[in-house]
Amino acid sequence: MKPNGGLKIAIVGATGVVGKEMLDVLCSRKFPIRDLVLFASLRSEGKKINFDNKFFTCQTLKPRCFEGVDIAFFDASDDVSKEWVPNAAQAGAWVVDNSEVYRLNVETPLIVPEVNRDVLLNYINNNNLKIISGPNCTVAPLVVALKPILENFGLKRVVLSTYQSVSGAGSLAMNELKSQTQAFLNKNTFTPQVFPHPIAFNCLPHIGSFKEDGYTSEEHKTVNETRKILNIMNLKMTTTSVRVPTLNCHAESVNIECEKPWEIKTLLELLSKQEGISVLDDPSHNVYPLGINVTGKNPVFVGRIRKDTSAENALNLWLVSDNLRKGAALNAIQIGEILAEKNF
Repeated sequence: MKPNGGLKIAIVGATGVVGKEMLDVLCSRKFPIRDLVLFASLRSEGKKINFDNKFFTCQTLKPRCFEGVDIAFFDASDDVSKEWVPNAAQAGAWVVDNSEVYRLNVETPLIVPEVNRDVLLNYINNNNLKIISGPNCTVAPLVVALKPILENFGLKRVVLSTYQSVSGAGSLAMNELKSQTQAFLNKNTFTPQVFPHPIAFNCLPHIGSFKEDGYTSEEHKTVNETRKILNIMNLKMTTTSVRVPTLNCHAESVNIECEKPWEIKTLLELLSKQEGISVLDDPSHNVYPLGINVTGKNPVFVGRIRKDTSAENALNLWLVSDNLRKGAALNAIQIGEILAEKNF
């Protein structure tokens, strides 16, 4: 920590759903802040935001706006990150960027602290580029759950199905789900605006844009980012991403083929000891992770752990996490905490 009592922190995208969550996480975790600068779009310029009982005014990005900033957290559009992340880094700030712009850049570490903290520490000690990337909101919880399995039994193949809430698409998507639900129940007509089809009482196997191979951009990101974080570039993995009519929390059904034999008792113990994991696995009493119980909580909740008898050394598990927290805001702030500890 700096002698003057804290760091100058910037948040780009401060009025978005993840930006608001970042502010909550910064406050609840008592991040060492001396000064806070909030950036948002032109329509939010001048807006007052309460942080730790103090009001801060939203600004728009402009030349030299990152001068004196120690750490800048970005959760904005890819276009904003392309233009302004280099600007912040050149001004001397460490940048934690949640966009997809730098995730697969060979020079940029893609970090989930519970999984590859060592990669981040090496980067801090040996690099002056100062740009760190956070993963897709389904990848962060997935790799936290995969880590103890990889380390103890090896990974042969992963088949992933995601059930992603509308908050992953932002506040307009959340509002669309609410308005469509009301319209549907009242038998009123409506026209989808955010999604290509109605989301109320519906599931859409379509997140991102479709590619020539039939997979979506979201599905490609999930596979490629998981491989990079786990440092297994030839990992056999496939995924289907589905948007579901829930406001918050992403769920994932994960089928895993291990390289070595394993037992349920041992796996439960390993998952229970894994940093960032909370095991909820008592199906005989209807105990398993549910999004309705996970909102606002930090851990990745894992349950429905069972053997897959159709393949050797295979298992199934169900995980749920708050996508606005571990999927985005919390993961970024955890990276920031390591930066604060090692650099200031």
